[in-house]
Amino acid sequence: MRSVVLICLILFSTISNSKAQISLAEPTDVSVINLIATPERYNGKLVRIIGYLNLEFEGNALYLHKEDYDRSLLKNGIWIDMPRKDFIEKTKEFSKHYVVIEGIFDMSDTGHMGLFSGSLTKITRLDRWRDNAAE
Repeated sequence: MRSVVLICLILFSTISNSKAQISLAEPTDVSVINLIATPERYNGKLVRIIGYLNLEFEGNALYLHKEDYDRSLLKNGIWIDMPRKDFIEKTKEFSKHYVVIEGIFDMSDTGHMGLFSGSLTKITRLDRWRDNAAE
């Protein structure tokens, strides 16, 4: 009986530690260019990206530049998969701005109608990106 309890404690400790390591993982800083050029390097990994964000029905995407969005260069964009509630709350504050965003990159999910170059899921961070130039 004592050994069964000890084994259960060890298993519980191992499972708890592995979950803690996943949630405490530091994201990899990566550019939109690198995600598009070498998606296999980042597939399934937590990444941090800076880019121009557009949030709209069937068009949630992060682009390298605003011009890519303006010119509908969709392959220069990464689909942003976020729950509808988050989409509604964040659209006004973050859409049409440069942002820093963190989430899990999925090279096989190419977004609405397969138009984009991968997707970002399980978003853990979304903040406006500020630089010295006026937007």
